[in-house]
Formats: sequence, C-alpha cells, structure tokens
Amino acid sequence: MPDPTSLSLSDLRSLRTSLQNEEDAVSFVRRVAQGRLDVVHEEQRQRGTGGHAANGPQQMAAVFGQQQGGGSARPPRDTEIPADHPRVAELAELCDRLHFGDYKELTDDELVALESGLATFEAEQSAERKALFAHIDALSSELVNRYKSGGASVDSLLG
Repeated sequence: MPDPTSLSLSDLRSLRTSLQNEEDAVSFVRRVAQGRLDVVHEEQRQRGTGGHAANGPQQMAAVFGQQQGGGSARPPRDTEIPADHPRVAELAELCDRLHFGDYKELTDDELVALESGLATFEAEQSAERKALFAHIDALSSELVNRYKSGGASVDSLLG
C-alpha cells in the first residue's frame, strides 16, 4: 500500500473506498463460510448422537442462533456483493469440490475434509479482513489528520 501521506486527497478517498468495498466482499464470504461451517459442525454433532442435522428453516435457524459472536465495533455498511465476485466464486468452487451441497451423504472423513477446507478458507478471509482494516484505518487516520491540520477543508466533503 502506498504511503497515505503521499496521496492526493482524491486518491486517498478513492483508495479507501476501494479497500472498503473489498473488505465488504471479504466479510460477506467469511460470514457465508462461517455459516456453512456451523452447518457442518451441527451435522458432525448430530452424527455423534446417531442422527443427522435437520435442514428445515426452523432447525437451521436454531443452528445459527447458537453462535454468540462478538461482532465488529465498526458500524455496519450496506453492501451488495455480486455473485460473480472472485471471492464468492472461490467459496462456491470450494463448496462444490468438497460437496457441501451433499454434506448429509458424505462419509465422516469427507465431512472432516469439508470442515477443514471451510475452516482454512474462513481463516484466510479473516486474516485478509484484518489486513484490510489496518490499511483502511491508516487511510482514515490520514484523512482526519488533514482535516485537523487544514490540509483539507470540510467544504471539500460537500463537493
């Protein structure tokens, strides 16, 4: 990433917006991967008791309702991630290759492979998200510094 202090105000804003959009995509696929991992974990838990995870809407809602994530301190942003985004396509390919759509028919070993693949993908997205946040924070900090020091005017926000 270029040094934020070396960027024009326009370039600074443009880069921050671009990184925010990429972070939106990373967060989206990360949440989808986490949800799919929850489904796999529930299937594994149910198999441990001699059954299979239910797949009706109420049962799936119960699976997702068990998770108690802390969430981000950042305010939510409205996002629309296209289905053909490379990260979405990568997750879809992974799920196709590991047969997520047929998880109930997978052997225990295949289910473990699916879990591992999803967990690895989710961890990679988490690391990428953290790096993107660091870059976005640096750019935002530079913007704040410019407004405080007079290097940028508040009027430019309206233009």
